[in-house]
Amino acid sequence: MVKEFKEFIARGSVIDMAVGIIIGGAFTSVVNALVDGMITPIIGVIISFLFPGAETVEDATKGLTFIVNGVTFDYGKLISAIITFLITAFVLFIIVKSVNKAETLMSKPEEEAEQKEEETAETTEDVLKDIRQLLANQAADTKEKEVTEDKK
Repeated sequence: MVKEFKEFIARGSVIDMAVGIIIGGAFTSVVNALVDGMITPIIGVIISFLFPGAETVEDATKGLTFIVNGVTFDYGKLISAIITFLITAFVLFIIVKSVNKAETLMSKPEEEAEQKEEETAETTEDVLKDIRQLLANQAADTKEKEVTEDKK
């Protein structure tokens, strides 16, 4: 069981997945900082125009909550999480698209080389036909020489 686990962990895909998770976690921090530091204040400014009584961004973002029987529902956090998700998904989409394009471009020359090999490679039949034609031509030349020598 331990040996199987070692083999599983040693596979490249598991290591790639672990690296992806770590980078994803770090990237999430960057996106959260972007949303919390830039996008949420912009939303706060927009809301401050809708609710002119707000003096600070915090006051303006309080407009993204509602209270029912003393329980606060903060849908501003939901909006922030959705924005974070969309930014992360878009960046990952761009990365995957770029990697796929690079793989396609790298595999194209290989495919073209294989196609050229297939086009230029003669089959055994073609080679045998060429040999037969050469032998027939050679036999015809030999007969012509014999005929001309006999006439002399």
